[in-house]
Amino acid sequence: MQDAFTAPGRFWRGNLHTHSTRSDGVLEPAEVCRRYRAEGYDFLALTDHLVGLYDYPIVDTTGYRTRDFTTILGAELHSGAMLNGELWHMVGVGLPADFTPPHAPDFAPVEGAESAADLAARARKAGAFVAIAHPQWSGLTLADARLIEAAHAVEIYNHGCMTGCDRPDGFAINDLLLTEGRRLHLIATDDAHFSEPDHFGGWVMVKAEENDPDALVEALKAGLHYSTQGPEIRSVEITDTSVEVSCSAAAAVIVQGAGSAARAIHGLSMTRASMPLERFANSDWVRVTVVDAAGRRAWSNPYWL
Repeated sequence: MQDAFTAPGRFWRGNLHTHSTRSDGVLEPAEVCRRYRAEGYDFLALTDHLVGLYDYPIVDTTGYRTRDFTTILGAELHSGAMLNGELWHMVGVGLPADFTPPHAPDFAPVEGAESAADLAARARKAGAFVAIAHPQWSGLTLADARLIEAAHAVEIYNHGCMTGCDRPDGFAINDLLLTEGRRLHLIATDDAHFSEPDHFGGWVMVKAEENDPDALVEALKAGLHYSTQGPEIRSVEITDTSVEVSCSAAAAVIVQGAGSAARAIHGLSMTRASMPLERFANSDWVRVTVVDAAGRRAWSNPYWL
């Protein structure tokens, strides 16, 4: 089974959810790209809000690419209302520059607008990697999330939602969808606006043979990535009896599955861990969390047993 750790290529560090002055961010696109490159990122997707208030921007960031840094065109997509009456938020990475925007004049749902499910399906058909954004921040319900059948991933950590309102994660929604059989990936992002310390806090490590926008998007779609706040996951191997994990120095390695299925190993500067699979006999999937001594985490994509 090929995964991010056995696929050819190398890991590239990137952020998939970022804003600039083309919507509600405070820095110009060029400065946003400069800062991510200066922080050691290999790529960035600038995902300004695709609403009429900002003239439906899909920002052309191709001019900010360099020999060691690339950009992927994208946008934060909005249309239709969730069950709580608020506007849907999704991330589309790898959108074509001429993608037709939905009728979303502002940040309030409008009657007769394209549904979020249809918008996600249209973005995916256009070649984009589509993720459900910040479920906890949005007040997203499982019934809402079930509608977005075209999603590749759920945003399981959003650093801006951590710093701004302490509602950073999407694990509950993600794990329930996995348990229902949805084969989704996980992504960590910044959702940076640079109006608060909402940047450089969560990212993806994508395995591809080159730091090329098309190659990165295809690797994201294939699940050839993991998410992190800093720790490295170096391999995950599923045997008939165990989950074997190799990582940077960790204080805990945790394996989660459906329902209450979970096991943890704690220690000092652990770089390997072996977790028996008995606890996961009734789970169709497992995923791995690595925690370092500072409490920073890394998360694997799910593995189907």
